[in-house]
Amino acid sequence: MEKERESWNRRYREGSHGSREPDPFLLRAYENYVRPLFSRTGTALDVAGGLGRHAIWLARRDWRVSLIDVSEVGLAKARENAGRLDDRIELVRADMKKFSAGRRRYDLVLVFFYLERKIFPELMKALRPGGLLIYKTYTGGQRKFKGGPSHPLHLLKENELLKAFSRLRVLYYSETIRDRGVAQFVGRKRQS
Repeated sequence: MEKERESWNRRYREGSHGSREPDPFLLRAYENYVRPLFSRTGTALDVAGGLGRHAIWLARRDWRVSLIDVSEVGLAKARENAGRLDDRIELVRADMKKFSAGRRRYDLVLVFFYLERKIFPELMKALRPGGLLIYKTYTGGQRKFKGGPSHPLHLLKENELLKAFSRLRVLYYSETIRDRGVAQFVGRKRQS
């Protein structure tokens, strides 16, 4: 964990991952799935959320968000970026490789450009019945492009998210290789 933490601290200090704008996929997923399914805002978990671009966007819409990241530099910048919204965002420094949902349940779980297969079952547990998982990360198709990861441990296999979260009702799924190799997934936990 220490090596990874230092690597991300360095990246955040250097500003290589400095975007404050939410990923366009979150905006589309929110409009198409979150807004229609949730008449009221709820709680969200932002996995490996870095500078808080997604957590802050949700907090502006009255969601209570737990942002977990390995980097204290990223979390400090997230706190700074949140400004007056920091009372709606819980910042937690933790190694996501050891993530356990425990007793906490969320209406919405976000994972953007992070892949740790060991925690897939915990992400499922973290969802309340009726909750949504919004996931976007690189696929093996990314090897054709510059930037992003190239090691297979950090790249999804074909349809891997569909298989990993087969117990969720799939609301949206796409794999593309246009500008980069990515998979995008929205799934809903059944309400028993």
